[in-house]
Amino acid sequence: MDLIWQGLLKAFHILVTGDPEVMQITLLTLKISGIVTLLSILIGVPLGTFLALFQFPGRRFLFSVINTSMGLPPVVAGVWITIFLWRSGPLGYLGLLYTPTAIIIAQFVIATPIIIGLTSAAIQQTDPKMHLQIRALGATRFQYLWFLLKETRYSLLGAVIAGFGRVVAEVGASMMVGGNIKGDTRVLTTATMLEVSKGNFDVAIALSIILAILSYIVTLWFTFVQQRNRGGGSYDYGTKY
Repeated sequence: MDLIWQGLLKAFHILVTGDPEVMQITLLTLKISGIVTLLSILIGVPLGTFLALFQFPGRRFLFSVINTSMGLPPVVAGVWITIFLWRSGPLGYLGLLYTPTAIIIAQFVIATPIIIGLTSAAIQQTDPKMHLQIRALGATRFQYLWFLLKETRYSLLGAVIAGFGRVVAEVGASMMVGGNIKGDTRVLTTATMLEVSKGNFDVAIALSIILAILSYIVTLWFTFVQQRNRGGGSYDYGTKY
């Protein structure tokens, strides 16, 4: 209990004094997680929509790959990205290993399948009669896709929350491709692991509390956006159109 209490006091001290190093690590964590989440949305939502709506050869196999990738162990992604970005690797000439960009690439590989899979599942669960209704009303392809995404917006926000939660808590791949370099690639998860390995459990507890607070604040905002219109009931597409 003394250790936990010391960790709580340390977290309070860091938050009150605004420790420059911890603030830099926290901002880098937020920056990387935000960029990865945005990129995953931009790529994952269109791909998930395409998979849900269009029939083509190999579609079931692609679904199996996406579903498997949703639970991809971070160390697996970290190993392969490290090999590709290593100096003698296929992309070694880019010089991205041990940079924040490498962490973004690794976390993007981990988060995007989650967005794709959950987006596809959300659209596939919509009522087939609604699809026919939209087409019968003469909607263009763009209007058709827009109304489908609008109808599934709550589930899509859930997918975004899941994707963000995965990247902000990721440590294995970030450690491998980022190197946990102080002032450059050190994020809250890798900093916590470092302090544990050094036996500084009070600092590790403080960092974990700060990470939990950061994750909660961002998730709270997503949840507020997701739930703010729920009180009005489900979207009546036919009336709206």
